[in-house]
Amino acid sequence: MATMTQPETGIKNGHFSPEHLPLHDLVTESTNEASQGFDTKSALEIARIINHEDSRVAAAVKKALPEIAQVIDSVARSLRDGGRLIYIGAGSSGRIASLDACECPPYFSTSPQTIQYIMAGGPKALASPVEVNEDSEELGQRDIARRRPSRKDVIIGLSASGRTPYVVAAVAYARARGAKTACITCNQNTPLAAAADIAIVAEVGPEVISGSTRMKAATAQKMITNMITTGAMTRMGYVYENLMVNVHMQNSKLVERGIGILIRACGITRERAVEVIKSAGRSVPVALVMLKAGVDKPEAVLRLTHSDNNVRVAIEDTTTEI
Repeated sequence: MATMTQPETGIKNGHFSPEHLPLHDLVTESTNEASQGFDTKSALEIARIINHEDSRVAAAVKKALPEIAQVIDSVARSLRDGGRLIYIGAGSSGRIASLDACECPPYFSTSPQTIQYIMAGGPKALASPVEVNEDSEELGQRDIARRRPSRKDVIIGLSASGRTPYVVAAVAYARARGAKTACITCNQNTPLAAAADIAIVAEVGPEVISGSTRMKAATAQKMITNMITTGAMTRMGYVYENLMVNVHMQNSKLVERGIGILIRACGITRERAVEVIKSAGRSVPVALVMLKAGVDKPEAVLRLTHSDNNVRVAIEDTTTEI
């Protein structure tokens, strides 16, 4: 683990002591004046208060857009070079991380090895909390070490508080081994921010129920992870215009989505879209390049190979004609 001396954040010689950043001092743990007397409210009043507080999340995320953009480009570069994006988190933050990682294969046809998640307590903790694990630096280091992080990889730690020992230690370990590191947190000046190369901080403020960071904080983390992977996939060319062209057609819904993409992108009939998708081997990118560039399947496949599967570049390429 990297040697760092930052007493104000609680990290010293690679170790983090939670007492250096007391939980009660965090904004996410403080009392929200807008929800005083919450337990006396009607159902409609409860919903209105939560909705009003949720409306603040997008504004908090907006302030972190420059850092989010840096991470998007880092992830896109890493994946192009054969690296991985690995999320690591605990509790609600870990569940948000797992959700984003698991949704990339069906939406963008990535492999499960390309975008991964590590959850404190393992996969069983997704449904049955194993919260004690998040206090262990050793387990955090062990779990990330098993993935052998390298200079090709991007490691993103998620922690609403920014002080979770498991996550802080894992990010610091990965950074010491040359991986590009980032974090997503909801408090300023935290050990996790100090451990990462890039700190994404969405200050959503106090929760409606004090300390219930599955609410605004988790919503912010979900918004940010969505931005990171969607942005990276788009930068890699897996989106054409605003269409999800790298969709993997594994069920009837996704087949219909693929057909609809061709209809909208190329202005063709459904019958023509079905015909081309079949001739393209049920690949939307291949079918789209065939239609847009006016080429046959072998040429479309060659163009996509030469462009690292960037659909727009493959369509516009004029150097690979057979």
